[in-house]
Amino acid sequence: MEAEADTLLLDRRTQSLVENYVPEGEILEGIVSFFSVFADSTRVRILSALAITEMCVTDISRVLDINQTTVSHQLRFLKNIGIVKCSRFGKVIFYSLKNDTVNDVLLKGVEFLGY
Repeated sequence: MEAEADTLLLDRRTQSLVENYVPEGEILEGIVSFFSVFADSTRVRILSALAITEMCVTDISRVLDINQTTVSHQLRFLKNIGIVKCSRFGKVIFYSLKNDTVNDVLLKGVEFLGY
């Protein structure tokens, strides 16, 4: 009976596909890190705003009604993980999405939820 429990129902080709497709190591950690960005409502709001236009901390704080310290902290996190980029104009730093993939993920989430 124990031998039957160890028998795979998958054919070798399908088993090989699964084994090769499921991420591990550095790739797995990168995916987990990327998707953890979307687990915080403040970050999702900031990313949604930045999907529309580049903004400075003051504007993000004012428009989203989030204190500047929180906005700065979240932007530093998003910049360190490589999701946002910044550019300086005089004393003001403007933040924007590094690429449109982040916005695509947000939109797919909305689509999945049926909104």
